[in-house]
Amino acid sequence: MIADEIRELLNREPFEAFRFHLTSGTTFDVRDANCVALGQKRVFIAFTNADRQAYFPYIHVAAVETLGSGHGPRTPRRKRRP
Repeated sequence: MIADEIRELLNREPFEAFRFHLTSGTTFDVRDANCVALGQKRVFIAFTNADRQAYFPYIHVAAVETLGSGHGPRTPRRKRRP
């Protein structure tokens, strides 16, 4: 069930930002788990940096993509020579 998968993303420690892709082509980024509420049939997102919100039925979620930290894979540091 899609609601369970979304709940799993929201409860991850540490939280990893993700993006909803809807069947309409619209996308919504989730950068804070506290801004999302899951209902029985819909997802509600409150955007903290803007005075707006969005909600959509689970049936319109085409994909969910994790966004990662925005950094590439970390390479080990070289040891300094004395």
